[in-house]
Amino acid sequence: MSLPADNPIHDVAIVGLGPVGAIFANLLAKSGLRVAVVERVADIYDKPRAITLDHEALRVLQAIGLGDFMEQAIAPHNGSHYLGVDGEVIKIFDPMPPPFPLGWIPNVTFVQPDVEQALRDKLADYPHADIFLAATGVALQQDDGAVLLTARRESGEEFLIRARYLVGCDGANSFVRKQLGIGLDDLAFDEWWMVVDTLTSDPAKRPAKSFQYCWPSRPGTFVPGPRNLRRWEIKLLPGEDPEAAGTPDNVVKLLRGFTDISDLTIWRSAVYRFHALLGRRWRDGRVLLMGDAVHQTPPFLGQGLCAGIRDAVNLAWKLRLVLRGDAGGALLDSYEIERKPHVRAVVASAKEFGKIIGELDPVAAVERDMRLRADLKAGKAEIIRQKFIPDLVSGLIARDAALAGRLFVQPHARAADGRTCRLDDLLKPEFAIVTTTAEPMAWLSDAFAAAWQRLSGQRVVIATSGETADRGGILTVVERDGLFAEWMRQHGAVAAIVRPDRYVFGAAGGAEELNMLVGQLLQNLSAWH
Repeated sequence: MSLPADNPIHDVAIVGLGPVGAIFANLLAKSGLRVAVVERVADIYDKPRAITLDHEALRVLQAIGLGDFMEQAIAPHNGSHYLGVDGEVIKIFDPMPPPFPLGWIPNVTFVQPDVEQALRDKLADYPHADIFLAATGVALQQDDGAVLLTARRESGEEFLIRARYLVGCDGANSFVRKQLGIGLDDLAFDEWWMVVDTLTSDPAKRPAKSFQYCWPSRPGTFVPGPRNLRRWEIKLLPGEDPEAAGTPDNVVKLLRGFTDISDLTIWRSAVYRFHALLGRRWRDGRVLLMGDAVHQTPPFLGQGLCAGIRDAVNLAWKLRLVLRGDAGGALLDSYEIERKPHVRAVVASAKEFGKIIGELDPVAAVERDMRLRADLKAGKAEIIRQKFIPDLVSGLIARDAALAGRLFVQPHARAADGRTCRLDDLLKPEFAIVTTTAEPMAWLSDAFAAAWQRLSGQRVVIATSGETADRGGILTVVERDGLFAEWMRQHGAVAAIVRPDRYVFGAAGGAEELNMLVGQLLQNLSAWH
């Protein structure tokens, strides 16, 4: 089948402008690609959704140009205490201590509608981003060269969008996934929970940390958000009707079971079915899926939105490389190869914590408390939440090399004009060879140096002293805290090859290894042709 060729062509069409779709659209538009976004509703979703982000997600928002905005929009997540049947602590998550490896506080809280608005405002600045609100995708077809999306406005009028690729970011009930006939594997988690966002007139009244109430009589969660936002998540018990549970009177009644509500105004609430689901395929030709359209996780690790953001940053640079001819369309297969096992691992951990919190059998709960308390006392329990987020284990990485699949650190560094900023703000969103001194830059063979330039690859020296400069195609920056130098020293590396999404392809300890890694990367990219 070939499609009619009379429509102006977009590089990428996106169905869905929730936070994941908006981040993905911004990443593509910022790199100069022409995008079209279709979103079913005109307004930003007004019910409580995500409230936590991690440092990886913040780094992606920084890449879009929202670093300064996020600085003002977030509050530190000060850790969680899990309380057992007797109200005493059975498990702890503490904030990761500094120095922060990615340049951001590792876990934060935020207000989702505010960030979504900032994402839409940013997107509106790009003349080559076409946004169609209150328009629904109704059909799609593809051939070897393009995808044709039929969309319908609220007036009933239909219009066509023609793009080289289409990505479904359209949530749990994804139209795109259903059109492709892609099934979801059930990872065996299914619970109803109520989420209540309140505003307090007395911000100091409750501790500034989260609590997991692991009470069989009524499990629940408390999360203090930025400013005066305070959230409770409350499990519905077997036999309770989700619809009746969401009535205003019942919201108040359930909330009173956890806190004195005299200082609280209920801002918004919703009843959700928490699922663990994973799409069987993430790609069909020129159509791909991301975010809730292809995976859903229970919220007990605060990773639902973060997982979608990882999808967006993983796929954005690969599409860019393919569309500009630096890799073939097969590179897009690495998206599922990399992201699916990662999501599966995160869902498994979230389920584990969900089971701890949501245990309804009083006898089993007492046993759980004894076991977890003993682990805590013996120092056997992992208390840093970030340790449950895995590295990449396959895909476009040099699997046997040092640091392969790890997130690249982001030190604060001095810019040429003297200001201090986060490293990524000084880099292009391209591949980079990053070294601790200038010497390893001379190790590249002439052929590889030329190929690196053709790939738009950067060469960056991160020094601990000296001057920031950009000479002879090599950017030298001076880091503030020795974070990068120490990280490389720990892993016996002097040069790292970093992908545009800031995952490490591999690190080298000497000249031969560096050339081998560059050769392997170039070969991998051409093999995906």
